Amino acid sequence: MRNNRWLIAIMGTVIQLGLGTVYAWSFFQKPIADAYRWSNTEVAWAFSLAIFMLGISAAWGGVILPKYGPKKLAVAGGLLYALGYFIASFALQQHSLLLLYLGFGVVGGIGLGLAYVTPVTTASKWFPDKQGLVTGMVVMGFGLGAVLMSKILAPVFMDLTGGNMSAVFMYIGITLLILLPLSALFMRFPPEEKIIATKAASGVQQNNLPVKKAIFSKQFLVIWFIFMFNVVAGMIFISFQSPLLQDLMKFRMPANTDFQSPETVAGLAAAGATLIALSSICNGLGRFVWGAASDKIGRIQTFRLLLGAQAIVFLALIFLKEPLIFSVLVCFVLLCYGGGFGVIPSFVKDVFGARLMPVVYGSMLTAWGVGGILGPQIVAYMKDHFGEKAGVYAFSVGLVILLLGLVLSLLFKKGEQFMAAQD
Repeated sequence: MRNNRWLIAIMGTVIQLGLGTVYAWSFFQKPIADAYRWSNTEVAWAFSLAIFMLGISAAWGGVILPKYGPKKLAVAGGLLYALGYFIASFALQQHSLLLLYLGFGVVGGIGLGLAYVTPVTTASKWFPDKQGLVTGMVVMGFGLGAVLMSKILAPVFMDLTGGNMSAVFMYIGITLLILLPLSALFMRFPPEEKIIATKAASGVQQNNLPVKKAIFSKQFLVIWFIFMFNVVAGMIFISFQSPLLQDLMKFRMPANTDFQSPETVAGLAAAGATLIALSSICNGLGRFVWGAASDKIGRIQTFRLLLGAQAIVFLALIFLKEPLIFSVLVCFVLLCYGGGFGVIPSFVKDVFGARLMPVVYGSMLTAWGVGGILGPQIVAYMKDHFGEKAGVYAFSVGLVILLLGLVLSLLFKKGEQFMAAQD
């Protein structure tokens, strides 16, 4: 039972579900900024640091994973992510922005990275015959984590604590402290003879070239930038979708509306939470759907579709001001954002081989870290300096970034491999 590969994949998905609660930061962005009188940029840095440290620690996790094994690494990552919430809880109690950065951003982010890379790589080793499908399923959990947070954990704990953000973060930490380490106990690599047999059956080519050459290869750099641009586009909304939607809704309300009344505040917050939940479902589904689709149409073709489709959406968002249409388009962007994460594990394995995958895939996730800083900070800067025009300027920047990614993707040929390029 312990070596049942589907059980391992399911528990890997559960781990990702817990880790993906970080994507509900948009739920906390406005309440924290209002309660502690910090700017949007200041509060957004906590989320940006968490995603940046995720990318950096995932690269490190990919290196040490073969040494320590998936179970130890996943348990350690889960414990650190929970600890990040405990430190953040204390930081909010003390009104310390720097401690919030240290707890949620640095400690929590390191935990995210160590725990994230483990189930993806583990599932990939168990399913060389169903790469896109299974890795897409596992990372789908991460995309759905924001639903768990925005519609279940956060509202329940907000009601329970009367909106005390410090107490809310404490309860979230306790929940993660139970969920993540228990799920991590199921993580294990398949027996070596099974790996060899399944690789042979699936026709996966091995690559014995040094990791350093792989990471500095043209293939790695092109994929890294394409992935990073896709991340930036999604992060623009993940960090600020709720405030951006609320701004549009306020614009549509009567001029005499009291925006400070409890009823109005609650209604706007509920609309924001609903968008977070719906877009998170799309984020999760995108990882599964696009991951499976890439098995059929190819990895680079899938990325071209993702980038091109989002460019059209960002262009439309510059001119559209209707909250409902905005919400639909945000959900589509998150569907494409999740798609990038569903495709990238198989993309890396196809190009660099199974042996190099843990290290190269972990290194590839540094693109997530960079995008996690750029996306939120673009919107935060626009909101702090341009008010109601923030969305238009942020979407314009996003459009340029997506077009750059689409052009860059043309440098990568279908079926291109690192090993073949070096021969």
